[in-house]
Amino acid sequence: MHEPLGGFSPDTFRRRRELTLAGLDDGMLILPAGPVRYRSRDTEYTYRPDSELFYLSGVTEPGAVAVLRPGEGEQFILFIRERDPEAELWSGERVGTGRARELYGADVVHPIGDLDGRLAELLTGSRSIYYRWGAEQHIDRLVLDALSRGRARGSRRGTGPRGVMDPGELLDELRMIKDDEEIEHIRRAARITVDGFRKALAIAAPGIGEWELEAVMEGAFRRAGADGAGYQTIVGGGKNACVLHYVQNRCTLQGGELVLVDAGAEVGLYHADITRTVPVSGRFTDEQRAVYEVVEAAHAAAVATARPGATIGAVHQATVGVITAGLVDLGVLEGLPETLAEEEKHKPFYPHQTSHWLGLDVHDVGDYVQVGRSRTLEPGMVFTVEPGLYFRGGGEAGAARFAGIGVRIEDDFLVTSSGCDNLTGALPTSADSVAELVGRE
Repeated sequence: MHEPLGGFSPDTFRRRRELTLAGLDDGMLILPAGPVRYRSRDTEYTYRPDSELFYLSGVTEPGAVAVLRPGEGEQFILFIRERDPEAELWSGERVGTGRARELYGADVVHPIGDLDGRLAELLTGSRSIYYRWGAEQHIDRLVLDALSRGRARGSRRGTGPRGVMDPGELLDELRMIKDDEEIEHIRRAARITVDGFRKALAIAAPGIGEWELEAVMEGAFRRAGADGAGYQTIVGGGKNACVLHYVQNRCTLQGGELVLVDAGAEVGLYHADITRTVPVSGRFTDEQRAVYEVVEAAHAAAVATARPGATIGAVHQATVGVITAGLVDLGVLEGLPETLAEEEKHKPFYPHQTSHWLGLDVHDVGDYVQVGRSRTLEPGMVFTVEPGLYFRGGGEAGAARFAGIGVRIEDDFLVTSSGCDNLTGALPTSADSVAELVGRE
């Protein structure tokens, strides 16, 4: 079970709520906890708290609902499970209604069993509702009923909700800019992930299972105090590296092949995300090195472009230019690199974007385009740089000699007032340096 508040100060959540309340006008925000999910019968998956609920309240338990509404009186209303000794015997201690008010700073706390009547009453006094449809079926019905009543009576009485908005309209922009506590969580996740990579790559060798690297990596995360892996670890040996989200990790590493490892620790619900590609035998073939050096150059071009005031689109275009020129140099494409890039001829070999936002979610919230223009980087944003090249076989005739080679290099960057800080830069990226990480156990 995740600790309440996740290592953050109560004032952090209070400040976030104040900013959110200021944008609500005459609306109301409803944030339910993430559901408990089952893998079979009564066997649960490990519970992961809802990011939006945690961001505004620090609540990490299932079975909770937070309501925010502006105005006088009760602005932060929390519904939470009551203490239950029998249930706690199986699932651990609950915060309970008695402790929750002081812990979370709620104006009032109700048992979750009171939700129906109290939420229905609260909804009638709001003009709009910020709520994510499908988050919780029971709340869906309450919101839909309130909308129906508001439509039928609102024009006469001037009360009742008239529409439902995505909570992201309020929260995504706040979450885009990380505060000092968030940055420290991400930094710690990055340090732990770097150490996990060093330990996992140290056992890489022909005959080692992909699953063994996964186990060493995730074991290192837990030993260092992380919550665990923030997403399913990818260990793709040989042609498996050409499957972007390969997570089976069932094959045995072969000499002469590459292995691509994509993993990240989660610390206090915040993430790191690293990818490295290394030769299983500790030495690149000529073809592997040629591909790797194109990706490394693309990574360097993105890093050189990324700074406050640049756009996230410019970071991607920097990698596209280098990769397209590299494909020409490799003999895979023919023509002018600029023309080939405009025609997106690189996409069979580089099908994904260069970056995603990073934070409470590994693919964190936030628009990449605003008013038709690529998003400008600002201090406090955290994002990845992860160019890659993948040769699955077939396609362009010049690609045949690279068949089965997949390379990706990924690091995490914090935008600062003067540039970008590589949070995962302690793990090298050059071909010779990453090769030296292999088999050092």
